[in-house]
Amino acid sequence: MKPKLVVFSGAGISAESGIKTFRDSNGLWEEYDINDVATPQAWEKNKALVLEFYNKRRQQILDAKPNEAHKILVELEDKFDVQIITQNIDDLHERAGSKKVLHLHGEITKSRSSIDPSLYTTLKVRKLN
Repeated sequence: MKPKLVVFSGAGISAESGIKTFRDSNGLWEEYDINDVATPQAWEKNKALVLEFYNKRRQQILDAKPNEAHKILVELEDKFDVQIITQNIDDLHERAGSKKVLHLHGEITKSRSSIDPSLYTTLKVRKLN
């Protein structure tokens, strides 16, 4: 039985892969008002803006690749039972090969219906030209 190891990760690990953070200097909240793109009220008010915001995030994540830190965490699974708890909404841990990842703030590749919350899907994001 392998010893357990819990890893907490946040924006810094994804920033190394080129993912724009929310709060850093030149971050997403300097470009957008959180109330305009990241609340249920924003969705009701301007679905097009909210979709544009999240589709840009999806494209950025699709263009990114796991970095050395992501890969090292996968290597730790050889000796440890690794559980990653992340604030990140990207799938870079999974793409690197991590097997146990808990996303505290959800996953940008998963979508739930605003009409019927029991309906959800994992989006198959493809690279745009």
